[in-house]
Amino acid sequence: MGSWLAGPGVNMVRLAGTTDLRGESETIPVDSMLIKFSDMEMHSKLPVEEGSSPGETIRTLRKRSGLTLSDLSSKTGLAVSTLSKVEKGQVSLSYDKLMLISKGLGVDQAQILDATPRPAGRGVASGRRVVHRIGEGQLVETQSYKQLYLATEMLSKRLIPMIGEVKARTVQEFFEEFGDYIRHPGEEFVYVLEGEIEFHTEFYAPVRLKAGESIYFDSEMGHAYLKASEETCRGLVVCSGRGNEADMLKKFVNASVRLTNKEAEKPVAAPRATRGKGRAAK
Repeated sequence: MGSWLAGPGVNMVRLAGTTDLRGESETIPVDSMLIKFSDMEMHSKLPVEEGSSPGETIRTLRKRSGLTLSDLSSKTGLAVSTLSKVEKGQVSLSYDKLMLISKGLGVDQAQILDATPRPAGRGVASGRRVVHRIGEGQLVETQSYKQLYLATEMLSKRLIPMIGEVKARTVQEFFEEFGDYIRHPGEEFVYVLEGEIEFHTEFYAPVRLKAGESIYFDSEMGHAYLKASEETCRGLVVCSGRGNEADMLKKFVNASVRLTNKEAEKPVAAPRATRGKGRAAK
């Protein structure tokens, strides 16, 4: 389980399943992770030479934006050496690195991937697949939800699968965290795995779903999941996006950062003094 860390002056976030070349977890500045999604430069949308590898595409877009490796490192929180190896194709471009680099360059993730060679011809399968093992995935936890994103190694996918645990019990509690219902482009499917979940939307009366029941809906309609039973309430959630997957994650990542900072501000209880069993000798 990835842990969210906060320190004095600089907030840090640890991405679940993220490792560096030594196999150690990397910590990435939250401010770098939350670079404004709207900061898109028109010149960065110019076509990249077809057949380029993701690393070559990143180098082209970086130079086109007038950025050095050091500049991009400051925007993403990734080490200069890591960025250099990504551009040279010496390390794999994992999901979290792609998300950070695309924001640092001000481009959509698909623009980095679309220039890569793809099988040509009608009826030719790309053969993409990913196996998800126990303990893997991208964990994002807020006051209302605990979401484990699955198949994060597969990039530019049409479906976003996750296991979601619902914690908020009232709409008011949900709104206090997110300000309103959740909305994102696309459609969404939820299958309840355990417990009971109450599904709220801006257009319909609430509906309660038990384990084994499901719902499919337009996710641009404002919606919220609430915990409706005492036991753990979890479901399999699959979103089909019509936009950038990172855009959908933004609201949850922001909420997770706020939760981390709130917990970090809690006063630490002073340790209790322990009494000795016997009196000290005079």
